[in-house]
Amino acid sequence: MLRVLKQQRLLGDAFWALAGQLVSAVALLAGTRMLTELVSPDIFGQVALLSGFVALGVAVFSYPFICAGMRMLPECRNQQQRAALHQAVFGLTARSTALAIAVLMLGGSVYCYVNDSEIGLYVLTGLLLAVTVRRELGIQLLIGERRQRGASFWQTSDSLLRPLVAIGLVYWAGPNPGAILLGYIFASVVSNTVWSIVHGADSESHSGSQPRLFARLRGNIWVYALPLIPMEFIFWVNGVGDRYVIGYFLSAAEVGLYAASYTIINEAFNRSAMVLLRTFQPAYFQAFAAGNGREAFSILKVWLTAVTGLGVIGTGLVMMCKDWVAELLLAQTYHAAVGLMPAIAMGSALHALGTALAQPLLAKKNTRAVLKGRLCGAIAAVISLPLLVAVYGLPGAAIANPVYFGIEALVLALLAKPWREPKDIHFAEIDTLSVDLNPSPVINS
Repeated sequence: MLRVLKQQRLLGDAFWALAGQLVSAVALLAGTRMLTELVSPDIFGQVALLSGFVALGVAVFSYPFICAGMRMLPECRNQQQRAALHQAVFGLTARSTALAIAVLMLGGSVYCYVNDSEIGLYVLTGLLLAVTVRRELGIQLLIGERRQRGASFWQTSDSLLRPLVAIGLVYWAGPNPGAILLGYIFASVVSNTVWSIVHGADSESHSGSQPRLFARLRGNIWVYALPLIPMEFIFWVNGVGDRYVIGYFLSAAEVGLYAASYTIINEAFNRSAMVLLRTFQPAYFQAFAAGNGREAFSILKVWLTAVTGLGVIGTGLVMMCKDWVAELLLAQTYHAAVGLMPAIAMGSALHALGTALAQPLLAKKNTRAVLKGRLCGAIAAVISLPLLVAVYGLPGAAIANPVYFGIEALVLALLAKPWREPKDIHFAEIDTLSVDLNPSPVINS
């Protein structure tokens, strides 16, 4: 086990991933605490609902292409291929994000016309979607190249600036959703600009024009990403859809109570699972792409052991310490949601486990099988969420979490069979024309 960690530079990757996630988590929790002191559950709920649209745009319209880029980066043999891949991913992501913003504006216009409300919040949500996609694109491609330090700095700066600027604008403009959204936008614009300049020189110096390579890469990205589009929508339904069910059956205030509690608990599990993901996934994909099945299997075993331990210990701590957590991280007006925390913790732990269990399918580029697993979880969510919220109210939304995430994890495990060591895998590289893959030595201009 220690040999695997040393050989794959996983300890170094883990340090930077942990540092970035830890600082980001502290910033998010501190920001949530201060915002819940400054704004009512109703306003917090409105921000949560609008942020859900941002999450939908990122998940469905951009993340499939970003995931494809991450998976294909280990197969690039030289810097020109990596630069071409970056360009292809960036172009596809930019176009799809523009489409997402157009759809959001259209839907927001219809809603505002029917309800006689202002379109301004939807404009801000569209801008927040654009800057969030740019952030995720930069961070995830750095992770795909195993440049964890740069990714951690980018994420940490954004996580620190967002709550600080939002809180400042709330003090200046008063407690309203627009001030919070505008603060998030300003913060991400600053962070994205700085880190794009820092990391942009490397890619620009090798960005020679290779039309056939670029076209082939776009085709490969589409093949990988297309099944992920419905899967990411399903992922969004499972992860964010509960707040819209609560808003329909109850009110925005209840959404605010639930979102505040969910943010604290889910982020603790999500950030911890993300450390493991960013540490092990690039190394796992590299071992798989190199045809080293035994090494890939060893990495996956360590990963699954860690994520299982995280879930068991974390859920136990939440059950024992939920009142203390609420007292420390939530304003008094939000303490009514403390009883939701154990069920949310169990669901978050199962969700993290399901993500790790699905990795053999992603390594084999079998995204259709992953889609089947996510679909089963979404069907369970569509059935259980409205039923449990209608019967039990706000606690029903929390109870539904372990139900649909547990079903999803079980199906993914049965499809991926992570207990089997991969056999008959071979070295993989990007399938492109040899004339494009073996250019003359790169001359930096």
